[in-house]
Amino acid sequence: MTTTAPSPETGLDAPFALARFRDGAAVRLGLVAGGRIRPLDGADLGAPDLNAFLADPDWDRLGRLAATGTGTGADAATGTESPWRPLSEVTLTAPVQPRQIVQAGANYRTHVIDLVVAHRPVEDTRPEAEIREDAGRMMDERAATGEPYFFIGLPGAIAGDDVPLVLPSYSEQHDWELELAVVIGKEGFRITRDEAMDHVAGYTICNDITTRDRVFRADSKGIGADWYRSKNAPGFLPTGPFLVPAGFVEPHGLTITLDLNGERMQDAVTSDLLFDVPALISAASLNMPLLPGDLLLTGSPAGNGAHWGRLLRDGDVMQGSVQGLGTQVVRCVAENRPNTQGGDS
Repeated sequence: MTTTAPSPETGLDAPFALARFRDGAAVRLGLVAGGRIRPLDGADLGAPDLNAFLADPDWDRLGRLAATGTGTGADAATGTESPWRPLSEVTLTAPVQPRQIVQAGANYRTHVIDLVVAHRPVEDTRPEAEIREDAGRMMDERAATGEPYFFIGLPGAIAGDDVPLVLPSYSEQHDWELELAVVIGKEGFRITRDEAMDHVAGYTICNDITTRDRVFRADSKGIGADWYRSKNAPGFLPTGPFLVPAGFVEPHGLTITLDLNGERMQDAVTSDLLFDVPALISAASLNMPLLPGDLLLTGSPAGNGAHWGRLLRDGDVMQGSVQGLGTQVVRCVAENRPNTQGGDS
């Protein structure tokens, strides 16, 4: 498969992609092409549901469907209503339904070096350039001889950008971490690096929201990071809006950006990953089989709120993009925000 020029309507570099959209009270799978979307059923997919399709995806089948035309309204000759609708007329939600979410941490070289500098001991009086050089050598050694660091996310934290991100009232230290996410296709266990890309169905965008003051516990300091309570509140993993087939994406060298209220906060390239996609897949599959539709998050680059000293607030708007995969827009609201209109709630 080949790429095309980015679509101004979607930001996609692909001739088609998958999405899930709201249809009344239901959520339906759809095929996106040329700023339009049409529903997909089992006959279109050749599979009973999305994860079953991803287990053995027939992208050529969907490519032919995308090429049949993306006009909307009734056909003048036949009077048949077109299944295609303008993308702007539907509400998209998260494009995937994973059973497992594996997340890589500390996986961008520059980000980790920044952390080493920011958290250097007060007695370390070396110039910053020297500290960065030393940290860079450590990162290169880790990439050459070490292993990726993983933790587990909960599928219940996934949300589309069709719903606001509710900032829990128990903290004021909620942070962003935009990431390239791998969508697993064929099931695999103890996958070799050479086999890894055969298990990729596609890619999407995730924003791994983190409550900073819940990462380490005061009552059990020796245990380490508590990722369960710091990352798994409802809606803390905004995902999508599209699932782009793997054949349209070269994951090494994608630009990844996040703007907060129009100001650029994260701006990096996936070539800065310490462990690339094949290495992550191989390492993640050593413990547990990866299943069709599972998400593997590749880590977040530098530029999160802790770096800037600016955490998420009520009313913030995040716009996160990964090159060729589209853009997600996440609006933040405070939990139990008081009624500002006056009168009864």
